[in-house]
Amino acid sequence: MITPSPNTEPAPHRRRPRYSGSHPRRFDQKYKERDPARYPETVRKVLASGKTPAGMHRPVMAAEILSLLAPRPGQIAVDCTLGFGGHAAEILPRLQPGGRLLGMDVDPLELPKTEARLRALGFGPDAFTAYHSNFAGLPRILAQAGLSGADIILADLGVSSMQLDDPARGFSAKFDGPLDMRMNPGRGQPASALLQRIRPGPLQELLENHADEPHASALAPALAGGSFATTASLAVAIRAALPRLDKEACALSTRRVFQALRIAVNDEFSALEMLLRQLPACLRPGGTVAILTFHSGEDRRVKRAFEAGIRAGQYGEIAGEVTRPAPEERRANPRSASAKLRWARMR
Repeated sequence: MITPSPNTEPAPHRRRPRYSGSHPRRFDQKYKERDPARYPETVRKVLASGKTPAGMHRPVMAAEILSLLAPRPGQIAVDCTLGFGGHAAEILPRLQPGGRLLGMDVDPLELPKTEARLRALGFGPDAFTAYHSNFAGLPRILAQAGLSGADIILADLGVSSMQLDDPARGFSAKFDGPLDMRMNPGRGQPASALLQRIRPGPLQELLENHADEPHASALAPALAGGSFATTASLAVAIRAALPRLDKEACALSTRRVFQALRIAVNDEFSALEMLLRQLPACLRPGGTVAILTFHSGEDRRVKRAFEAGIRAGQYGEIAGEVTRPAPEERRANPRSASAKLRWARMR
């Protein structure tokens, strides 16, 4: 009789790690939500409850943006902030046949996933091209594609849910993770390093200018120069610095601090101002640009740039008022609540 070698014995079956209970708390345990093709019923239940499934981004004001931009076959469109690809997936079919969409995103981790997602929907290189770039590089991307301008330009300045929901990215206090916040983890310094080197005066100014934080004078001396390796440690320090605030008010301040740090870490205002300066030269005659903002600092910059553009004769028409999400969308997707949509159209 031949004795089996130890190396030929079958490996013991290992069950997939499962969370205890019916509701997972950790991001990495929410595998059903993160695999919508395999678990569509789970995703439908999450959506029906008015929440966003883990790692999934829901495009904000998609119907309003499609109505405003009115994409047509043969046109050239640029999505300056590709993200999850929700807006792009709505625009691309309307550009066919003969149209193209250039999708830009600064996040090297999410861009390949979104490109694969749009390819799976049937959009080949002739219809869609992805570019790893900040939207400040719009003229360079157009030149690289052999184009002098675009008929449609869209920029959604909100952080994608894939980034907010992933604790490894450090964008939110919702889950504990490294205090990073970089859209491109391969460049620049994380938020933890910024806090460690900044002084109270500049930090107070940053919190006021980037997030309209009313308690900046109390928070700045408590946080500046501190060593905060994780999102949880920063959240604890914020609560300790605001002992008289109730839980809800303190949570609002925490979100504003995280927002201000994210803007600073990624130099978002500088990139936005450069994009706004370049837009008139990147649009074809009759072309339209639409920009979604999510806080007052962004919206002020967009409003001023569009108003200056129409005074200078660069634009033929601009939005008179901002468009906000309908009540139904705000209920279904609470993350859309602060969104504001402005647009400008070339002569």
